[in-house]
Amino acid sequence: MSLANLPILQALRNKLDWHQQRQGILAQNIANADTPGYESKDIAPISFDEVLANNRHDVALKRTNSAHLGADKVQMTASSRSYTSTGYEVTPDGNSVVLEEQMTKLAENQMEYQLATSLYSKSLGILKSALRK
Repeated sequence: MSLANLPILQALRNKLDWHQQRQGILAQNIANADTPGYESKDIAPISFDEVLANNRHDVALKRTNSAHLGADKVQMTASSRSYTSTGYEVTPDGNSVVLEEQMTKLAENQMEYQLATSLYSKSLGILKSALRK
């Protein structure tokens, strides 16, 4: 198994993909802020419970002693669903995009993407340094 295929790194990559998809959807919302009848969209957040429930890879604690407690296998994957965001404000032409709200979501998404990127690179760095020794 390569380092890139570790379940925790795959979960981080799924989160990075989710943030990239959300960035595109939020950009579409901003681009269509003046389009009559356009409804703002968003993407459903990735929940940790969903990641555990819809897993593809088995992760289990290694039992090195018979006195250790066993653990059930946990599987990791991520899925996301797109949905139409029902905003509180609607213009007379039926557009539900609020630019301030979209810009706040965009900034939040960018910060979370940077955090996930940092976690991914630091995790790879720790694994590489552990393998060198």
